[in-house]
Amino acid sequence: MRKPRKWFGADSAQTGAEQDDRVAVSLAHLRALEFSARGFSLLPRQPVQSILSGQHASRLRGRGLNFEELRHYRPGDDIRTMDWKVTNRTGKPHVRVYTEERERRVYLMVDQRISMFFGSQRAMKSVVAAELASLAAWRVLGEGDRVGALIFDDQHCHHFTPRRSRDAVIDILKRLETANAALNAGCRANAGQLNIAFDALLRRVTHDALVIYIGDGFGWDEGSDELLKRLSLHNDVIAINVFDPAECDLPALKELVVSDGEMQIEVSGKREELQQRFEESYLNHVKQMREALQRFGLPLIEIDTVDEPLQQLLRALGSQP
Repeated sequence: MRKPRKWFGADSAQTGAEQDDRVAVSLAHLRALEFSARGFSLLPRQPVQSILSGQHASRLRGRGLNFEELRHYRPGDDIRTMDWKVTNRTGKPHVRVYTEERERRVYLMVDQRISMFFGSQRAMKSVVAAELASLAAWRVLGEGDRVGALIFDDQHCHHFTPRRSRDAVIDILKRLETANAALNAGCRANAGQLNIAFDALLRRVTHDALVIYIGDGFGWDEGSDELLKRLSLHNDVIAINVFDPAECDLPALKELVVSDGEMQIEVSGKREELQQRFEESYLNHVKQMREALQRFGLPLIEIDTVDEPLQQLLRALGSQP
């Protein structure tokens, strides 16, 4: 028997000791995810079954120029590493191998707008995005890299310079907690804030960084395509689309109240025309985001609000069958 859906909304929000981490995530919950952030990597080297394996050409440069060894050429080696003096002297092709030492900068671009304040089963999309950002931040720190973030709501963008420390991660998690707590049905949606956030990130990220976008793509348009293109020219970009199954599957309820944050109407969930329009309104911006990522050869990871984010991430990255 299919489990009934649990609809979360503004009336579900709780504060203080009664806070529900499914509606507004707490700092304690995000900190606890440090001990779960194991068994996956968001960097280019991936298992063959990972969604990131072979899907795009990495823009990330090597991590250093310290010489490690001289060895025979193997098929697939970069010809730029050929040691021509040794090759000429021995008559056999040799390459120089270097170690990677420089830490990498990773930026988490996390959407916390009102469009993320929706969830029909386990948790709100805003909560899932915060959980994913926390898992990624702890994993990046665990791999010895610097982690920064740009967390945006419908009005503001909050930037965190990449640092390699627990304090840096905690600062990011505190902002996520604050952003979660501020979401309510009275917030006004701002589709244009997505491009404002992209532009703000572009002014801070120059090259050789890994950018991980976590959100629902609300407001994605041709301007977003251009900003993504510019961002991906000299950086690696991974997109994580957070979605709820009910966004494209209108529930068959006798009465359903729909609100845009200012006004609300009561509609019937059984009307076929309404179902079609409801589905198209959700799919339009997601479709444009997916097409842009595919056009630029960038990977997309789909995460829903039903299952645990970590398990979905492990499956997508080939760490679990």
